[in-house]
Amino acid sequence: MGELLRIDNLSVSYRDRDRVVRAIDGVSLTLREGSTLALVGESGCGKTTLAMAILNLVVQPGRVESGRIEYDGRDLLQLKGDDVRRVRGNEIAMIFQDPLSGLNPVLSIGTQVEEIVRAHRDVSKRESRRMAVEALTAEGLPQAERIFESYPFQLSGGMCQRVMIAIATILRPRIIIADEPTSALDVTVQASVLHRLGRLKTELGASILLITHDLGVVARMADDVAVMYAGRIVESGAAGAVFARTYHPYTAGLLAALPRHDAVTHQLQPIRGVPPDLAELTGECAFLARCPKAISRCRTEPWPALDALEGSHAVACYNPVYQPEREAAERV
Repeated sequence: MGELLRIDNLSVSYRDRDRVVRAIDGVSLTLREGSTLALVGESGCGKTTLAMAILNLVVQPGRVESGRIEYDGRDLLQLKGDDVRRVRGNEIAMIFQDPLSGLNPVLSIGTQVEEIVRAHRDVSKRESRRMAVEALTAEGLPQAERIFESYPFQLSGGMCQRVMIAIATILRPRIIIADEPTSALDVTVQASVLHRLGRLKTELGASILLITHDLGVVARMADDVAVMYAGRIVESGAAGAVFARTYHPYTAGLLAALPRHDAVTHQLQPIRGVPPDLAELTGECAFLARCPKAISRCRTEPWPALDALEGSHAVACYNPVYQPEREAAERV
């Protein structure tokens, strides 16, 4: 699978009076065609800011400081006006985290679904309605004609999320950005939404950037994974490789805090401390104060860059948790 979206050395900051918050700090990622890339991390680590940058939606007090976002031979950060609108919603679409906030409460569902069709396609009112009802039906919404006439407050959270998926996919985009699409839903609805996302990848041939903090969702959905902490990628690679051989202590901490149904005596191990203030970062590793594997080098040298270890598997750490060469030496 070839590269569809490539992010190179992206940095985004927010300025508040005399404070500068570096939300994204030199991030590089690749989304392969027809694949799902999961972006994982705690709240506030910069995941949603990255999604907004891809859609060219970073506005004041935010600012893209540097970097490129290449899609189909174009740098999305350099597009203006109509060129941006042709890409946004048409070729790259986003499913937002809170469906009730993403839908306009004073407009009917049908009006909101039709809106994106009329913005990008020269079709009649009758045709846009047909497409909207068809999209709602495809999402498994019962009585799509009735829902077309309804308002967001008349629907459940799960139904609203399906409406958001219908809006995001009605024009068959090449890239779908799903920002915590199941965080506000109960377990059964979560499973249904994730199943639908998986089908969309198959049916549309779309690539999915899945933003989440749930490693269980990552294990089920992702082909590749990038773990983000304090605005940087600290570990990345094929999902199977990252789960099988976890190198960064932060990734290991996320896995230790994940409930497991196959281990009755498994005790959750929370990551101690709290994420750092992004306006007060120093040059050292931002995970240092919370890291159980820190060594003297971590305290005297700058935050390490991503270093390839095995194939596409890379980590930014001076003292990785999993060290196969050390284990091999011990066996000898």
